[in-house]
Amino acid sequence: MSDVSRETQNGERMNESQPPSHRPGSSVPSAASSYSVSVPSNNDSTPLAAAAQEHVSLMQRASAIERFDRPVDTRVFVVANQKGGVGKTTTTVNIAAALALKGLRVLVVDLDPQGNTSTALNIPHSEGTPGVYEAIVDGTDLGELVKPCPDIPGLTVLPATIDLAGAEIELVSLVARESRLDRALQSYLADREEADDRIDYVLIDCPPSLGLLTVNAMVAGREVLIPIQCEYYALEGLGQLVRNIDLIRAHLNPRLEVTTILLTMYDGRTRLSAGVAEEVRSYFGEKVITTPIPRSVRISEAPSYHQSVITYDKTSSGALSYLEAAREISVAGARGAAR
Repeated sequence: MSDVSRETQNGERMNESQPPSHRPGSSVPSAASSYSVSVPSNNDSTPLAAAAQEHVSLMQRASAIERFDRPVDTRVFVVANQKGGVGKTTTTVNIAAALALKGLRVLVVDLDPQGNTSTALNIPHSEGTPGVYEAIVDGTDLGELVKPCPDIPGLTVLPATIDLAGAEIELVSLVARESRLDRALQSYLADREEADDRIDYVLIDCPPSLGLLTVNAMVAGREVLIPIQCEYYALEGLGQLVRNIDLIRAHLNPRLEVTTILLTMYDGRTRLSAGVAEEVRSYFGEKVITTPIPRSVRISEAPSYHQSVITYDKTSSGALSYLEAAREISVAGARGAAR
């Protein structure tokens, strides 16, 4: 077909054989007109090339270490943030899985009535299942309640059920209500030590609030791991969380300390993520884990298969980032970090 030219209303010449996206005044941009694709040279440092290089580096570090060194003593982490949706449960599940898969003994305490941590680790937690409720309200020995994770050797779980939703009301009238989890946990850890089966790490997943359940966790804990979503709202409640931790340290648990900050849902393509990361690092310094956890479809998919992302897709960016974060935590523990 021959090209037919005509004038547009504004006097421009338009070629009828061109696709609409190339015509003046077109409102439908094509991929070709919006983006240009170039092959980076060896000296070119594009975001895609940098991401690929970082992925390869993470894979090399993950495969280079078969086992993490054991900490000097059992480290008890409270995974807490008053804001919901920042990745507390995801962080608890995947850090615990990474530590266990590298040869350490790990106990996860699911203190959230929703029981999402128990779900992700394939632990039954239907209503009436014995778990953390029986431990803190009835005083049942943890040895009768802890369940092994079927997919990850060395990982055990104290499950949560919906019964836990009413525990805060029931705790109000109990003696030493803030320290009931601490007493149960310390007794269990001592029993494991005597049986020559010491637990290396305890991770307590907290609900997104500062009620009696979270207070129990912070009295039982020695270290606080704070996942911080790389978005503006995540910074708003951070100061309040730190003040609450200071109050608990002053009045209930002087051994509690914020030792680990983990940046989650990081998107390196946005200035917002970079800005939030910079602010967090400037405030917390070396407490911030070097490797942030990226936004990842695999991380979101894994719980629907009752798995951690590390067992679901061990080569994904999310799995490798959590493995690297766990490695940093274990290195600090092997050096005898503050407990």
